[in-house]
Amino acid sequence: MSASDKVFAGSVPEIYETYLVPLIFTQYAADVVARLKSRSVSKLLEIAAGTGAVTRAMASGLPASVSIVATDLSQGMLDQAAARGTSRPVEWRQADAMSLPFEDGSFDAVVCQFGVMFFPDRSKAYAEIRRVLKPGGVFIFNVWDRLDSNAYAEITTRALESMFPNDPPRFLPRTPYGYNDPEILRQDLAKGGFTASPEIIAVPCPSSAASCEAVAIGYCQGTPLRGEIEARGGQLSEATKVVAEALGKKYGAGTVNAQIQAVVVTVQR
Repeated sequence: MSASDKVFAGSVPEIYETYLVPLIFTQYAADVVARLKSRSVSKLLEIAAGTGAVTRAMASGLPASVSIVATDLSQGMLDQAAARGTSRPVEWRQADAMSLPFEDGSFDAVVCQFGVMFFPDRSKAYAEIRRVLKPGGVFIFNVWDRLDSNAYAEITTRALESMFPNDPPRFLPRTPYGYNDPEILRQDLAKGGFTASPEIIAVPCPSSAASCEAVAIGYCQGTPLRGEIEARGGQLSEATKVVAEALGKKYGAGTVNAQIQAVVVTVQR
């Protein structure tokens, strides 16, 4: 992973929230909440909360008795989340998953939506998560499945390869869509101290957008892919147009309807 893969700053958080959250994150936030509802949870920690898609879903979908602490490494993402707000109070806190600022056994559940791919040392982060979980507590997280199971990301990647053939941006396949092998997931969790066998399942979801342009803006301008494009000559508008045209060849004009797919992992402490 490149150091730039973790940069969610400037206008990126707002574009991420506006374009990407309704496109690919809201569906899986609902899935996480559904998995939590069947469990006895009184205190919950969210890691890599981003702009708060899961936080909002948990605040409205879980009992008011469930205390929620939502953290992220990026203060800019947390600021966007806090500005958007939740249906009831949650605690927003900047925190590094490599060194969580909480006591041992503090939480009944830890959740992380599409964030573990960005951890510089996943096993170390998993060890921290296990440390702050109570015995019998649950860790639920998701990652994106392979690039070829997620057409938006695959088309974006291929379009940018055609635009920058000598040095294509590789953020999407390298990081968000590059950590989904079940065996590697099991190994990393075991290295982090989890001894229970994790449940690992593929979960497809429908996705829609008003236009191909909206999808292209989300991926090219609302993720660290933006920095990679700008580092190659600052052709952000042109790159967004190239991606939108490539998406248009598959989906046509008007509303876009597609299927996306994630891998959801559940493991007990």
